[in-house]
Amino acid sequence: MTVAVVAGAVANKPWNGGEAWVRLSWALGLRRLGLDVVFVEELGPKADSEAGARYFREVVEEFGLASTSGLLRGDGESMWGLSRPEIAEVAEAADLLVNLSGNLRCPEVLRPIPTRAYVDLDPGFTQHWLVAGQDLGLEEHTIHFTVGEHIGTPSCPIPTGDIHWLPTRPPVLLDEWPTSDTGEPGRFTTVASWRGSLGRVEWQGRTYGVKAHEFRKFLRLPSLAPGTFELALDIHPEDERDRSLLEEHGWTLTDPTLLARDPDSFRRYVTGSWAEFSVAQSIYVETRCGWFSDRTTRYLAAGKPALVQETGFSDHLPAGEGLMAFESLEEAAAGAASIAADYGRHSRAARAIAEEYFDSDKVLTRFLDQVGVAP
Repeated sequence: MTVAVVAGAVANKPWNGGEAWVRLSWALGLRRLGLDVVFVEELGPKADSEAGARYFREVVEEFGLASTSGLLRGDGESMWGLSRPEIAEVAEAADLLVNLSGNLRCPEVLRPIPTRAYVDLDPGFTQHWLVAGQDLGLEEHTIHFTVGEHIGTPSCPIPTGDIHWLPTRPPVLLDEWPTSDTGEPGRFTTVASWRGSLGRVEWQGRTYGVKAHEFRKFLRLPSLAPGTFELALDIHPEDERDRSLLEEHGWTLTDPTLLARDPDSFRRYVTGSWAEFSVAQSIYVETRCGWFSDRTTRYLAAGKPALVQETGFSDHLPAGEGLMAFESLEEAAAGAASIAADYGRHSRAARAIAEEYFDSDKVLTRFLDQVGVAP
């Protein structure tokens, strides 16, 4: 049986159910295809080790990964689950490493694996950090993927750092995300961070801002479009002025650490919604790198239409039914009106898009073909 080590951040991002689903989708999706999957995480120096270890344990136990998972400290020593010697033994026998955002850096685990795939989940940020000289460990990998489908093409200004980036898409486990008929009619939602943890990017005299800059462009949407607009928003107390502006313009703000803190509550929040509305990071929008949100794939799978800001994804995905792309405030309002006018049609189209373009079986089978590893 093919052995795959999947590495990614769960403990590093405690009480964030959406981020947990990103990593689970790869680990569980590869297991569905018949691989023997071991999940490994390396805790970062700034992480809350106690909270992180507790969250890691809860997540892997819930999804049947406890006996094949291990959490390491940054120095490589074991914190929970498989011990360091056990993980090193797995690495010696493994065929494939899937290193999500380069989480795993431990040489003892990384280097023995013959096929080592780096999967970039933050297109634009990763490449700019690379050309700025940051050590991301990319040279330790034999093949590199990105969810920015335009990176490396003439239309995208993001530097490649002399790496050949292969496009991939965020997989969604359709069995875990069945179509849901629940949800208050007219209620658009999303789970988001106002500024995010990645900060601004400067390149060749240009500065790419944070997600907050994009949100501000659409402050007036609730007054122009049918329905209600709710953000499960991680926003810092120092951004109280922005919080007040959102509420003054008709946005409902809720706390994601209460409503989407683990995979189950995140799923309940999405399936209890009517549709998604969300903007994207400025760097995704301005470079049209083709990034598409893993969160949005789950809305689509649940049959929830998605009204999301254009990043160039419509070059590869069918937009117009179920998935609505917008660039301006007026287009966003028109997209919301279209969804409201024929919700059933948009709901069916949303699920069909998830089945055709994001089904983990399809996405990960193609991924395995590209890395040259058979299930």
